[in-house]
Amino acid sequence: MLYAVIAIGFIGVSFLFSMLGLGGALIYLPVLTWAGFQVKEVAIPLALLLNGLTTLIALVPYFHGRLVDWRGGLGMTIGAFVFAPIGAFASRAVPVRLLLVLFALAVLAAALRMLLTSRKAEPKDLMSLRKRLLIGAAVGVFAGFMAGLLGIGGGFIMSPLLMWMGYETKRAVATSAFAVTFSSFSGFAGHVAQGHFNPGLTLILAVAVLMGASTGSRFMVKKAKSSRVKQVFAFVLFGIAAKLLLGVL
Repeated sequence: MLYAVIAIGFIGVSFLFSMLGLGGALIYLPVLTWAGFQVKEVAIPLALLLNGLTTLIALVPYFHGRLVDWRGGLGMTIGAFVFAPIGAFASRAVPVRLLLVLFALAVLAAALRMLLTSRKAEPKDLMSLRKRLLIGAAVGVFAGFMAGLLGIGGGFIMSPLLMWMGYETKRAVATSAFAVTFSSFSGFAGHVAQGHFNPGLTLILAVAVLMGASTGSRFMVKKAKSSRVKQVFAFVLFGIAAKLLLGVL
């Protein structure tokens, strides 16, 4: 019964988060934690896997819509892919309470970023490819490490950076999804290598996430208004961050 309730909820989460290229780990992990699953052994690795599946499915309509900058996002993707497993192994040395506090702060930062940028005009001047690759690689290293350490994909770090580089919102979301997919799966692999895996729960939730993400990403490409999506998510994330911090402190 518990698995079914979580699965239904995650259909909605993956639908919404696939529209922002964030994957959904910002909600997957706290929900799994509140449901009673162990943070390091179940919640973090499963959140990473579901995060990667959400962004992977989102890439299909983004690809057909020609929104992904494969070349410009390559440096970020490689940096995140390489350092996510390192973050996963580093999580063994970090106390669970500290991990939850760091995760809550990451959620809070993502909420603030969404709220502050929700009404900004779309950028028009795109940085050169060389700058995008170099800056993206540096940020990818940090985002990938944090992804493996905290069970997040790193999209909340990558998306604003891409918009700062000059990408329009939908193109930034799509390119971020490309990088987040690789960081999520490599971070998940780092946790699985340590024996962290729940096959039954993983299968059920993976199917749920695939259903929600495929619908949400198509909706983003065709109909969604970026500003409205950001505003809704900002307030949801504020609530999650507050509950996490209150629960830990």
